[in-house]
Amino acid sequence: MKHKIQLFIFLINISVTAQTITGKITTNNTNLPFVNIYLKGTQKGAVSKENGTYTILNVKPGKYTLVASFTGYQTQKKNITIEKNNLIVNLDLPESELLDQITITGTLKAVKRLESPVPVEVYSPTFFKKNPTPNIFDALQNVNGVRPQLNCNVCNTGDIHINGLEGPYTLVLIDGMPIVSGLSTVYGLSGIPNSLIEQVEVVKGPASSLYGSEAVGGLINIITKLPEHAPLFSLDNYVSGWGEANFDVGFKSRVGKKANVLVGANYFKYSNAIDNNNDNFTDVTLQDRISVFQKWNFKRQNHRLFSIAGRYFYEDRWGGEMQWNKTFRGGNQVYGESIYTKRYELIGNYQLPISEKVNFQFSYSDHDQNSVYGDTRYLAQQRIGFGQLTWDKKLKNNDLLFGIAARYNYYNDNTTATINPDQITIPSVFVQDEIKLSNKSNLLLGARYDYDKRHGSIFTPRLAYRFKPTENDIIRLNAGTGFRVVNLFTEDHAALTGARDVIINGTLRPEQSYNINLNYLKKLYTKGGQIFTFDASAWYTYFTNAILPDYDTNPNQIIYANLNGNSVSKGFSLNIDTNIDAGLKASIGATIQEVSQTNNGIKTQQILTEKFTGVWSLTYKNFPTNLTIDYTGNIYGPMRLPLISDLDPRSEYSPTWSIQNIQLTYTSKANLEFYGGVKNLLNWTPNQGNPFIIARANDPFDKNVEFNAQGNVIPTAQNPYALTFDPSYVYAPNQGRRLFFGLRYTLN
Repeated sequence: MKHKIQLFIFLINISVTAQTITGKITTNNTNLPFVNIYLKGTQKGAVSKENGTYTILNVKPGKYTLVASFTGYQTQKKNITIEKNNLIVNLDLPESELLDQITITGTLKAVKRLESPVPVEVYSPTFFKKNPTPNIFDALQNVNGVRPQLNCNVCNTGDIHINGLEGPYTLVLIDGMPIVSGLSTVYGLSGIPNSLIEQVEVVKGPASSLYGSEAVGGLINIITKLPEHAPLFSLDNYVSGWGEANFDVGFKSRVGKKANVLVGANYFKYSNAIDNNNDNFTDVTLQDRISVFQKWNFKRQNHRLFSIAGRYFYEDRWGGEMQWNKTFRGGNQVYGESIYTKRYELIGNYQLPISEKVNFQFSYSDHDQNSVYGDTRYLAQQRIGFGQLTWDKKLKNNDLLFGIAARYNYYNDNTTATINPDQITIPSVFVQDEIKLSNKSNLLLGARYDYDKRHGSIFTPRLAYRFKPTENDIIRLNAGTGFRVVNLFTEDHAALTGARDVIINGTLRPEQSYNINLNYLKKLYTKGGQIFTFDASAWYTYFTNAILPDYDTNPNQIIYANLNGNSVSKGFSLNIDTNIDAGLKASIGATIQEVSQTNNGIKTQQILTEKFTGVWSLTYKNFPTNLTIDYTGNIYGPMRLPLISDLDPRSEYSPTWSIQNIQLTYTSKANLEFYGGVKNLLNWTPNQGNPFIIARANDPFDKNVEFNAQGNVIPTAQNPYALTFDPSYVYAPNQGRRLFFGLRYTLN
């Protein structure tokens, strides 16, 4: 009887000292089920029912922060106080800004993504945190239709393929300025502090009517944070089981009453030479890299823009035989590829103090490269200046944009291809008009004129049409032309590495392309509260004067010439994003493509280009415990690879291969994030199934290779496959399975 009385008193005490929180979760006045609702810093929480209602029992009196979170919607927080009475708290969750983000890349104007006539894919820092990497180059591996391509097994330089097109067809922008091009094409995506990135925008297809040369296959715009929107301090540091260490730090400060400054730095160090495939060559290039970034934003009358940013980048990287050190640099005793890169960048945007919206944007870069590929030296300098004046004029149903631009390029190197420094200024003028045809459709017309004294006048028109039949359906049709002026040695380092001779047939003429792209986007809401977003695209691009490295005609040469024919890229891609349940989100993407060239009537598949690729990510967040699990991966179909001779025993086509990663993140109350996981779960490396990857790795200077009178390699006992040294047989990273651990801290 005594125990029953004690239990009765205990239950009465609970009912007196603990209360209940109830309420309803909605979005746009519609009930929202499966939402996580919890009291921050406690284990108390609930999940909303199908009618949006929720109940949290036994809450002790006190002050709390109530959090409602559901993937696909903006998280809502509300400070509450529990006293003697039960509490009713209703919350409305707006849709996530992911589909309604502001983008500028497609039209050079700030516009909501869903309203843009040009399909633009937008990726936030959260997307890249699912698989942390030391640079944007590696981070893009989980973007559908975008593939970071390594071009050399030794120096590990690479470029970005969009829809199967080679890296030089991709234009990389920082804050809308074409700062990454020429010499920096293979290095420019390294060293940008991830903590300073606001979002990354990707446009697939030509954009030459707005951005000029290089924007033929697509473009990537890396947008940095505004100082006033950045956290006071941020830190992100991680290490891997291979000995890699990446350090990111950023902070902002107010200077006086009218200026804010954002400072960021990235340092990456990898000094652990590893040779798991036993070819006496480093599997991964050793690197020592530092990048410092600073951005100023000034307050002006009428909210006019004025920002200026600068970056300094230095990198020392080398790969080669395991016994190589800097005393062998440039010699022919021990093979190594050593690259010193020093680079300065300046970017600015100034809105003129007049009633019309006129902006002047400018950028300048100075790039110095000191590199050796075995005993071949490549010393190069490049300076690029760019200025652009745009006038944004809105009329009744017309949204006009006028622009004039000029690009100055200075380039000099020590190769025989550059007898005198190359200096050229290319003036341009462009116009764009977005016409509102109705509430459901708009039409964008654009054209650009460039004058290059080497090639004369270049005209690039553009058309885009957007039709929105319902609130949840958008159809976009884009068509246009593109052009590209080739800078051979600055773009293709395969021309410098290995033993192949470089042959240039004739004068290389500018490449031209014609493209059409059809895009369909649909949002689907289920009765169970799930949200699906379907984004499908089909494209066709036709190239004339295409310039592609020819590895096939002569195995001892790389031949560059304008195709006597055409090159075609066509395909279909599909992205599906879904919010499966409370805290669970999944996305999957697939691309099927055919990239081929027809030269002298013979059609061949483009080398180092896959016919299909897929990406996926699965994220689950448990809000009460603040734990998040991310599972990401990609899969690539076979691609044709460069063989050295008819006797070459390596596979002519790569197998289907996949890189998969898993990560666990814990977020503490003090804005600390502890994360760790495994990269390359399947331990895939390209040496699997091949007798070797680098041809003649045992004789990198071809001292024991014999040639006949015609210059062809003769099979011998020491060289039974008639090979010369060549590291261009590369399609996947040589880095196998590895652990990683990291820490993030943010002070807002």
